[in-house]
Amino acid sequence: MAGDYHVDLQALTEAASGVNETLDRTCVQKVSDIPHDESAIGHHALASTLSDFLDRWQRGVDNLAKDGEEIATRLTANVKAYRNADQAVYGQLNQILTGNNDPGEK
Repeated sequence: MAGDYHVDLQALTEAASGVNETLDRTCVQKVSDIPHDESAIGHHALASTLSDFLDRWQRGVDNLAKDGEEIATRLTANVKAYRNADQAVYGQLNQILTGNNDPGEK
């Protein structure tokens, strides 16, 4: 039934906004900002291991950020598509209800 289906466009918009805000915060502080050189750690092998770990961690964060950007883009595109569909249906119904349903007239 049509009455059982509802898309909350505000929730989709807020979700996209939330993802973008999280990505913005992620860009401000990089994993590589964590002190990991030998002078900060005090041990060469440990500093080297930590550096490798932080490099992999940063790559993971970067990949998640790319995925997050894609999610936000798709959420925004879906909101736009739903709004365009709603406007098109409203326009068609308005033409029918006002008696101006000749597709040749503008």
